[in-house]
Amino acid sequence: MAKPILGIMTLYLNDNRMLEERSVYQKMIAAGRKLGLEVFVFTPQDVNYSKNRIEGMFYDVQKKQWSRRWCSFPHMIYDRCRIQRSHRFEQLKRFRSKYSHLTFLNRPMRNKWTVYKTLNGDSRFRPYLPETRIMESSRDVSEMISKYPLLYIKPINGTGGRGILRVERQPGSKSRSSRSGRTWLIQGRDHSRRIINPEKVTLPVMQRKLSGWGMKVKGTRYLIQRGIQLKLPNGRVHDYRMLVQKNREGEWEPTGCAGRIGPKGSITSNLHGGGRAAGMKDLLGQWIGSEEKIASIQQEAEEVSILIAKHLEQSYGHLCELALDLAIDQKGKIFLLEVNPKPAREVFAKAGEMATYRNAIIRPLEYALWLYGQKARRKQKSGSGSKSVAN
Repeated sequence: MAKPILGIMTLYLNDNRMLEERSVYQKMIAAGRKLGLEVFVFTPQDVNYSKNRIEGMFYDVQKKQWSRRWCSFPHMIYDRCRIQRSHRFEQLKRFRSKYSHLTFLNRPMRNKWTVYKTLNGDSRFRPYLPETRIMESSRDVSEMISKYPLLYIKPINGTGGRGILRVERQPGSKSRSSRSGRTWLIQGRDHSRRIINPEKVTLPVMQRKLSGWGMKVKGTRYLIQRGIQLKLPNGRVHDYRMLVQKNREGEWEPTGCAGRIGPKGSITSNLHGGGRAAGMKDLLGQWIGSEEKIASIQQEAEEVSILIAKHLEQSYGHLCELALDLAIDQKGKIFLLEVNPKPAREVFAKAGEMATYRNAIIRPLEYALWLYGQKARRKQKSGSGSKSVAN
């Protein structure tokens, strides 16, 4: 059997060919070598479509140097491309369309709204979903704030906490019957991830601000989501990042879960926005207290995360990993805030959980080897002489 080759497909962050996760790719290439898997990195920009060749980026583990060379297409592709508002994302769409027949470890998922509707269509998951709707007009805002004292406004394709607003009814506001007299606190992060300072406003002012927020970035649509109260005693928000991945037998398995605590004044806990990581058990200990209850919460979170991963894979095609951002209230009820199909792994390293971090890096490689073996065995049984490995 030929040595399997995995291509990690990503996008440059700018026109200077800057890569976001270069150090992670180095670790993957080194780990792949030990497993008997050749790994290189490329972007759609590096593809010669007329010759079906790739100018791949290769890392020499001994010399600790990167180099480029032209090569054939890999047996499998690990898609790490995140949404960008750039010509590079258009190149990605062209690549996915032209080479859709190739073997991908993971297929692209849809936006947050479509994923929410997919999960909400299954009665198993509804108890875990905070009510969410698409923001079409100020009426949507009015209807949601009449039901919930806390809301989050977020772009349907946003990442890293960009463009999110938190809207909270203030204590002492007038009764539900006199809506115009209520006051609301608005705060958040702009589309460059900068913190927006809290501002107390009346309902009419808030509605104008939210309508204007929807026009900040042309073509961006927003969700309105019921907020879960997640402020720790020190006033900082927190949540949990659950990573589930396919293992060396092609089965979904929880890799780990870590807590994230937002910086002072932030409405989000994202590490890129200045948040810090903590062990799940330690953070739940501060939040819940009961060790018996914590063990039950952890088990339920793992079980529902695996069920969600399987359901989304049935809906969108092959997946190899998902990160689920979870909120857990003080009663121990679990809520799914959103699903990330291209998860980072640094939360585990920053939480001091290095074994989990190593597993998070290695598991996609082990799954790739399993998938390659499955394809090879299938090809042998069918007696096919084709050299391409396809879905």
